[in-house]
Amino acid sequence: MKLLEQIQRGVQPAPRRVLLYGTHGVGKSTFGSMAERPIFIQTEDGLGMIDCERFPLATRYGEVIAALAALYTEPHEYRSLVLDSLDWLERLIWREVCEKRGVENIEDIGYAKGYTFALTQWREVLGGLDALRNERGMQIILIAHAQIEKFANPETDTYDRYSPRLQKQASALIQEWCDEILFATYKVHTKTINEGFDRKRVQGIGTGERILRTTERPAHVAKNRLNLPEELPLDYRIYAATVRGENPMATQPPADSPPQDEAPEHQGSAPGAKPRRGRRPSETAEPAAG
Repeated sequence: MKLLEQIQRGVQPAPRRVLLYGTHGVGKSTFGSMAERPIFIQTEDGLGMIDCERFPLATRYGEVIAALAALYTEPHEYRSLVLDSLDWLERLIWREVCEKRGVENIEDIGYAKGYTFALTQWREVLGGLDALRNERGMQIILIAHAQIEKFANPETDTYDRYSPRLQKQASALIQEWCDEILFATYKVHTKTINEGFDRKRVQGIGTGERILRTTERPAHVAKNRLNLPEELPLDYRIYAATVRGENPMATQPPADSPPQDEAPEHQGSAPGAKPRRGRRPSETAEPAAG
């Protein structure tokens, strides 16, 4: 067959490669447990309260590779692999590099070459994940914790932003590999308080709502290849429906909720009293960036 006869066109759907990172306890592992038929490779001990199927806690790099090989060669019905977490896997990789190089600490390898050597193990992991995705049809969900890093933007002054807690070279390799990089956080609003004497103070206000940021902004690293909404609830089912092109947010209000043009009576007001007027738009708290 001639090369021009092999040209392909059109959308070719494939299982997603997702990196989900966020602050402690926000619900990253729970997100992974809601995926389709998930199996966890755990490198940190944090799944005790989550009902999920998982390999024994991996304490060496070779155990992670063995788990990937088992999923590739042995029969099973799992559809999603959740690797929890990348930053703890990185410690196992550094230990592997140190043992091979005969040093105690990865920084004992001069000129920061230890981190470059570690990319060999990272590429081995990504190769195993690619095999599971391409040949076993498995979705890949990588979980990591967040860190605040200094980002030197050539177009502006240096500023802080959230990013996955990984060494820079490894982080760049993994981010390039993934289809989506999702930042899990709590939704925060800001309110400016006038303290008098020309002094103002900005106060953060949180409701506990957990969300996903899907698009990169100055405050955080993110990425998606599907033109996802900039913000989604931290719920795997909503994410998956959005990826399929559905609109999971377009739901009817509950039957017992008040009509849209009628405000509910203010709690604690006297019977028959008129509901209080809401704040004008200029008084509404604005969402915080990122």
